[in-house]
Amino acid sequence: MSVLQELLTEFTAIASNPRAQLETYLQQGKKAIGCMPYFCPEELVHAAGMVPFGLWGAETQISEARRYLPAFICSIIQTTLELAIRGSYKGLSAVMTPILCDSLKSMDGNWRHAVKDIPIIPVAQAQNRKTEAGVEFTASQYRIVKAKLEDISGQSISDEDVAASIRLYNKRNAAVRRFIDAAAAAPGIIKPSGRSAVFKSSFFMDAADYTLKVETLCDCMQASSQGSGSHGAAPRDNAPAQASAASAQNPDSSGSAMPGPAVVTCGIIADNTGLLNILDDCGVVVVDDVVSHESLRFRFDTPETGDPITALAQTIGDIEGCPVLFDPGKRRFDMLVETVRRRNAAGVIIVMTKFCDPEEYDIVPLRKALQKNGIQHLTVEVDQQTTDMEQIRTAVETFCEILGS
Repeated sequence: MSVLQELLTEFTAIASNPRAQLETYLQQGKKAIGCMPYFCPEELVHAAGMVPFGLWGAETQISEARRYLPAFICSIIQTTLELAIRGSYKGLSAVMTPILCDSLKSMDGNWRHAVKDIPIIPVAQAQNRKTEAGVEFTASQYRIVKAKLEDISGQSISDEDVAASIRLYNKRNAAVRRFIDAAAAAPGIIKPSGRSAVFKSSFFMDAADYTLKVETLCDCMQASSQGSGSHGAAPRDNAPAQASAASAQNPDSSGSAMPGPAVVTCGIIADNTGLLNILDDCGVVVVDDVVSHESLRFRFDTPETGDPITALAQTIGDIEGCPVLFDPGKRRFDMLVETVRRRNAAGVIIVMTKFCDPEEYDIVPLRKALQKNGIQHLTVEVDQQTTDMEQIRTAVETFCEILGS
């Protein structure tokens, strides 16, 4: 097995079994802090000598959480609480939960009532996040979070500690941005499922270890690309990467098969196993994304000058493309269109999370923006209880045929 395949296998194993990764840290005597979506200040956890551990739910059926949450709340929140009640997060020293959407605002009280053995730390971030007052408010809340993390870790967190963590996380961001470019530059080297695993595993890995493995993966991808005759990340002449879906069935990760249509994905989370299997089967090449669970975590670095807590708060104001962040100018739409054009993609797959109000509010103007710019697009609706994927398979196969025609 090549180093590239070994790394992809490792990323996939971590992404598919985060509990095993948590057990590894606990056995090493490390404390871990659960981080719910979206954009928890992971740097503060790292600065306290603890491990940030992502909580995005899982593909599981709901039973216990229904006592606390209505059926129409998004599955990320429902399955996260379900796993907590079942004891799947046993060993976490605490969890942090932002309150950026209405569903998350209810999580604090429900968690305190349903999960007695893991304390919860609310993370308040200003809705008017770009203003000076908004940055000051978010920074003040981060200082409250910092004090609570100090109590849990048993050690103080200095500005130098936070600054060092910011530098590490910025290095991690740069490595992932390199991976995004490498995957776009060499269609077929990595399947959508493998690409998703690289992003998803980042929620469960120490930042330094993750950064090193991603940098090594990028080196392997570059070497594989050069060996197969692919050159650089520049768009190809006149046409996006595309082929008929029939000729692109099951391309392996070395890129030996003709890649299928190049697409950009959009949404909050796009790690549904059934959907990824369909994209793999159709030979779809994800050349970029505007997905909160994927690249949006890595696109915006934190300033490395001045007060580090204020810098972390400022970063929340810099992030674009996420529907749960206040975006009155809807720059998310322009960002998506620009990404499609920069990557010379054939179309967009919008992965709609069921019962996500912020995403549903955006869906109509988002489609209009794509139509206005002549960009083919497909919307698929999934959640973490979706099991019947046949309609989605038919829709994706048809979309691939349209893009290949």
